[in-house]
Amino acid sequence: MKLTIFGASGGIGRHLVDQALAAGHDVTAVVRDPARLPGTTARVVTADLAAADPAALRNAVDGADAVLSGLGARSAADAGITSRGTREITDVMTGVGVRRIVVVSAAPVGVVPSPGRPNPPRRDPGDGPLMRFVFGPVIRRLLRRSYADLALMEEGLREGDLDWTVVRPPRLTDGPASGSYRTAYGRNVRGGFAVSRADVAHLMLALLDRPESVRQTVGVAGS
Repeated sequence: MKLTIFGASGGIGRHLVDQALAAGHDVTAVVRDPARLPGTTARVVTADLAAADPAALRNAVDGADAVLSGLGARSAADAGITSRGTREITDVMTGVGVRRIVVVSAAPVGVVPSPGRPNPPRRDPGDGPLMRFVFGPVIRRLLRRSYADLALMEEGLREGDLDWTVVRPPRLTDGPASGSYRTAYGRNVRGGFAVSRADVAHLMLALLDRPESVRQTVGVAGS
């Protein structure tokens, strides 16, 4: 399969690239700074989604079977990059006729408002009492700008007509790929407080072959 991976030098993106190559896929890795992805055998395309060059994006996406995005803000100063960057990606996908995209979001985003969904559910059906009443409110307050950006990204995907899947992990760790994580469609995983970046990447690649995940959110957490 020909895959284009955005955010390829990030924590999840690097695992996506390595796992996709190991599985025999033809990988194009899109990065802002190629020096952050040394030694890869993937085809590398340089593009800064904060000031995207449409020609570079078309070069990266044209001919792909699917796109995977590990985009995410690395600091408060990057807030906004995920929704803007994903919009650039999906616009180019539409232009070149590529339909399948899998992106990473975050577990708390299901209850975060966005302009098109100002009154989201007050609680995610998968969250237990600790997440609903203790951890969730604190996390959303501390990371409100990042989560607002992710909610806007998800809204853009819902409003479009691409075959998207949104993966919503809780706290990310640097543990190895276990393959024994839990998933839940349309909700967070009950009692799921953490998952490794490697397992998130594994799930994102696996979802490419699961048509039931199209236009769905998928919660994931370690077992």
